[in-house]
Amino acid sequence: MVAIYPIHLKAVEVRKSGKCLLGPLDLTLAPEGFTIVMGPNGAGKSTLLKTLHGMERVRGGTRTWAVPETEALTRQAFVFQTPVVMRRTVLDNVAYPLTLRGVSKPEAQAAAQGWLSVVGLSNAAAQRASDLSGGERQKMALARALITEPEVLLLDEPCANLDGQATREIENLLLNAHENGMRIVMATHDNGQARRLASEVLFLHKGKLLEQTPAPQFFETPQTPEATAFIAGDIVA
Repeated sequence: MVAIYPIHLKAVEVRKSGKCLLGPLDLTLAPEGFTIVMGPNGAGKSTLLKTLHGMERVRGGTRTWAVPETEALTRQAFVFQTPVVMRRTVLDNVAYPLTLRGVSKPEAQAAAQGWLSVVGLSNAAAQRASDLSGGERQKMALARALITEPEVLLLDEPCANLDGQATREIENLLLNAHENGMRIVMATHDNGQARRLASEVLFLHKGKLLEQTPAPQFFETPQTPEATAFIAGDIVA
């Protein structure tokens, strides 16, 4: 099977209400790696992730996967900063993507139970999803994304509202998925988390991609004044 990456963005722009949120931007992401997207608030991190996932309409430029777009979209998954919680049990929330794909309910639920075990939520399967804590909801969202065995996983600051323990648990799950061959692209505002996870860093500022750099190089010798200031904590918005 042909990999869906590399993905190429060429002169891409995303505009809303007459305002340019992203671009013009050129970017190529390779088939492998753990890419961390960084930048101050309002830099365009979420917009870039949604653009990579096909959720944002490109107003200028081109977005090209290695396979047709319709196929690429079915072979990737997205985890939001605030998980979408359906009025169902935890088990049914996780099983839902498979049922959408025509998998029988018993088979989908069996697979969901397996993924709940992986993320440490086996005992919560019968609970209402709305009763979960913030960390538990994020684990559920991760299990729901992983159940389709996506080739590429995109995450928008999944640990932003979690405590230290929950954050490390999510990080361990992501590292395990990456070690098993999953391509990951994730936004974070946390320098420490980026250092722990990233193989490369994309640094955005005011909708522009200022750096695409191997992670050690980015943190040791950033190439732009904006990145230097951001790492030092001098740019937050």
